[in-house]
Amino acid sequence: MQNLLFFSRVAFICNVCYVLTWLFRYYPGLQSGPMLSTVLILGLLIAFLLNIIVNIIILIFLLQRRQVWKHFPGWLIIVNFLFLLPQLILFVK
Repeated sequence: MQNLLFFSRVAFICNVCYVLTWLFRYYPGLQSGPMLSTVLILGLLIAFLLNIIVNIIILIFLLQRRQVWKHFPGWLIIVNFLFLLPQLILFVK
């Protein structure tokens, strides 16, 4: 469970980078060097892959009726799932 909690937190950070990636798209004045490339890689590539893996594992735990809510903050599970929805729409499009 500790590893999944760690990866869930990393997925949240990558999801924040996903939002920053969309901000870079609409506000070109925010773009700058190496920080931009790190945010783009974390936001576009890693966020989707890690977020889908974390959400699938949490869904499996919930279907097995394990007490996921004891080990994870509820807001983290909900926010990661809410970030997954636009990422899936973007992937399918």
